[in-house]
Amino acid sequence: MANRVVITGMGAVTPVGNTVPEMWDSIKNGKCGIDVIKKFDASGLKVNVDAEIKDFDVTQYMSAKDAKRADDFSIFAVAAATQAVEDSGLDMEKEDPYKVGVIVSSGIGGFCTIQQQGKVMMEKGPRRISPLFIPMIIGNMSSAQVAMKFGAKGPCKDVVTACASGTHSIGDAFREIKHGYSDVMICGGAEGSICEMGMAGFINLTALSLAEDPKDACKPFDKDRNGFIMGDGAGVVVLEELEHAKKRGAKIYGEVVGYGSTEDAYHLTAPLEDGSVAAIAMKQAMEEAGITPSEVGYINAHGTSTHANDVGETRAIHTAFGDAAKDVAVSSTKSMTGHMLGAAGAVEAIISTKALQEGFLPPTINLKNPDPECDLDYVPNVGREADVKYALSNSFGFGGHNAVICIKKWEE
Repeated sequence: MANRVVITGMGAVTPVGNTVPEMWDSIKNGKCGIDVIKKFDASGLKVNVDAEIKDFDVTQYMSAKDAKRADDFSIFAVAAATQAVEDSGLDMEKEDPYKVGVIVSSGIGGFCTIQQQGKVMMEKGPRRISPLFIPMIIGNMSSAQVAMKFGAKGPCKDVVTACASGTHSIGDAFREIKHGYSDVMICGGAEGSICEMGMAGFINLTALSLAEDPKDACKPFDKDRNGFIMGDGAGVVVLEELEHAKKRGAKIYGEVVGYGSTEDAYHLTAPLEDGSVAAIAMKQAMEEAGITPSEVGYINAHGTSTHANDVGETRAIHTAFGDAAKDVAVSSTKSMTGHMLGAAGAVEAIISTKALQEGFLPPTINLKNPDPECDLDYVPNVGREADVKYALSNSFGFGGHNAVICIKKWEE
């Protein structure tokens, strides 16, 4: 018999708040975390806006010495995981460490460290490259750092599927517990790729918005959208086998009940235009949950604010939901957070869980001129109260990776 899997802890570091309560308050109120670039001199770039982490105190989570030995993506991962584990009340002294695993992924890894050390290489030569260069940049270090902090000795992985990484991490962790391999999984995603090289790469790929007004730059499903906004951050959840959680008296935020994962097998960066393969991932998640499309009340969309993604995702929802598509509320919270790449899906899973828990659907801000090709209920500009039992959280990554999880409002 399959195990039930519940969410008992959540942590987040985002452009709209460095804890889950701060982030959720911003999301509910339509607060935009996008601003002009302040992390570096962007005068040589075509883009002048991003979604940076603000007022973050690393010493709350690790020593200044350890922080210098880690890239931002690992630091954000440790911060969000620390929040999640503390929130869960998990006591590792009472756990079998081999039954506690970690999957906290990054889509890119230590991009900013690569840039910085590349400059050292060119200006000072190979002997000056940091001896910690390799462990700072490899993507698995987000999981490894979290595992080391908490002494988690179960499965420890890094799922690299670009912008679907965070959702795949939660989905894979869900299966670890569902099928009895682990009791607890600390899972999610982290990204710290805002630097000159990272921005320039996405700009030259023509993926980023060229808008000058940061508060109006990200407008998913709007006819005037013209690209996504780079963001940094991390989201981590503690997943737990239901009886294990009950035995220790854990509070429960929600239940993960379904997971879908497919591959477009189509293009390096563009999604399949008709959304048919992404639709299969949504159907898989609903089928595993044992529900019909009419039972889903909310979808947190991938919704990047690029033309191809928003149209393709709309078509995918129509295909997956059929006649029920017109009745499901859909929103893109990237309109406020920007696109945190490998962290996005994990943060959005947290947002979806809070939406179910509190009965409040977050808005898609900046939706002023609806695109005729995007014809769903995108909860435009202002959030709304709604009693919803099931939500889907969608993530789609470069390379055609599609990941969807289905979350259920907690009830015995």
